[in-house]
Amino acid sequence: MGLIDRILRVIRANLNALIGQAEDPEKILEQTVMDMQEDLVQLRQAVAQAIATQKRTERQAHQAQSNGEEWYRRAQLALQQGNEALAREALTKRKSYQETATALTAQIEQQNTVVGRLKKDMQTLESKIAEAKTKKDMYIARARSAQATQRLNEMLSSVDPRSSLNAFERMEDKVLQLEAQSEAIAELGTDDLQKQFAALEASDDIDAELAAMKAKLPPTQEPPRLTSD
Repeated sequence: MGLIDRILRVIRANLNALIGQAEDPEKILEQTVMDMQEDLVQLRQAVAQAIATQKRTERQAHQAQSNGEEWYRRAQLALQQGNEALAREALTKRKSYQETATALTAQIEQQNTVVGRLKKDMQTLESKIAEAKTKKDMYIARARSAQATQRLNEMLSSVDPRSSLNAFERMEDKVLQLEAQSEAIAELGTDDLQKQFAALEASDDIDAELAAMKAKLPPTQEPPRLTSD
């Protein structure tokens, strides 16, 4: 299993653990991105260390190769001077340095493979982090919307529509009662006024009838006056 796979597996395990604890979704997502960024920092350090090791190995291989060439030159010089034994020793040294250079070269190839894989893992993790940040914002928006909807549903579920309907019905009955009382008071006032006018009209009728009766009466005769003698 690659390094990036192990990192993502650990992140998923931590994420599932936080979700199982019913934590705040926003905090979970923020923490997950932070964990991935910390892993990226460690991965970059690993890449830098691998590159440094590779360069040191390359320098060692180059030095071993140079030393081998130098001992070959010395072997030639000893042989030219007729010292075959010294030339043999120089060639032995040269062979040792050549073997070291060959081993270091093979090690460099392995290190190249490791560095390449680490760089690829680093790029993959960087891409995953960018994707996680985008999804984080989306999931946070969805979580906030879901929480708002939940609060609204809880508020609506706590409201009894029958209670509100009964309140409206009681208010309607009270308004109708007030209107009936107002109409009754108005009718009472109208009846009293009509009675007053009816009384006036009745009084006028009586006065007219008295006047008519008076007109029909014979004229009254004056009693005889008494004269004094």
